[in-house]
Amino acid sequence: MKASILIIYTGGTIGMKQDPVDGALRPFDFSQILEEVPELAKFAVKIDSYTFDPLIDSSDVEPSLWVSLAELIKERYEQYDGFVILHGTDTMAYSASALSFMLKNLTKPVVFTGSQLPIGVPRTDGKENLIGAVEIASAMDASSHAMVPEVTIFFDSLLLRGNRATKYSAEAFDAFTSPDCPPLAKAGIRIRYDRSVIHYPEDWDAPLQVQTHLDTRVGILKIHPGITPAVARYFLCAPEIRAVILETYGSGNALSREWFLEIVREADHMGKILLNVTQCKSGTVNMDLYATGKSLKKQGVVSGYDSTTEAALGKLFSLMGLSDNNQWVKEMLDRDLRGEISK
Repeated sequence: MKASILIIYTGGTIGMKQDPVDGALRPFDFSQILEEVPELAKFAVKIDSYTFDPLIDSSDVEPSLWVSLAELIKERYEQYDGFVILHGTDTMAYSASALSFMLKNLTKPVVFTGSQLPIGVPRTDGKENLIGAVEIASAMDASSHAMVPEVTIFFDSLLLRGNRATKYSAEAFDAFTSPDCPPLAKAGIRIRYDRSVIHYPEDWDAPLQVQTHLDTRVGILKIHPGITPAVARYFLCAPEIRAVILETYGSGNALSREWFLEIVREADHMGKILLNVTQCKSGTVNMDLYATGKSLKKQGVVSGYDSTTEAALGKLFSLMGLSDNNQWVKEMLDRDLRGEISK
């Protein structure tokens, strides 16, 4: 029996085609995907499509989209062997990160992809990205188990763990990078899977669990030269914010001024969840290395290790949605739940 794949089109550049009348780019009908990308017919794969209405520009993505995606996957989970989500690139890493935490006991591939150029224009990267994503989403091993039962991003011949990827280029075809986690697969003449990196479920028969309650009361404070007490206090101590992601320097350092540490201490006493991630594109937070990091740790700041900001946000949304107990959330932040941190 051939594999079956559901292509989910949320919006984004990949789904655009030039109107022959006025030359404008408009979304094409994904129910006719085989006409647009006839190469897909060469795979022994049954392909269906689902298009969101209205389509969503990736700059307008909100957690409600992630809930809709998770519920759709749950609804169609038994009907398909894998899912390909077509998504705009600007917030793709946020969406892939969030879904990785919302889908528990995942045993089937959920592959995000998109393009830098519309699929209906010359030199598009959309066709290769879509073809590769479909092949990966339908790939099974000798035991008929999915080769990559994770939420991933496939872009420019590389398959990246969704919660380890980040967009680094607005123009290059290799728009995404994953500096602290090697690719799960590389597409060349054939697709080479790195099974030493891929996460596999302990129980292939465990039912999929979908979490759709997210607590989004999270702020992100990027530490920078010249930051003022008013700005720091606004982000760290605002009553409507439950958690703050601190984007710090290097291995987790911030300014050592007493006024800043006092505000961090005040936020901790208010019960805030304070998560430390580095601004660097690669590397990990180590708050035991320098005095400034040690000061943050002393004030109750939790290490995000080598987590991306996108993964930190999705993880917080998910954990906070599961519990009102901030101490429990802090303890869970220290654990690697979906391969999002190296520990």
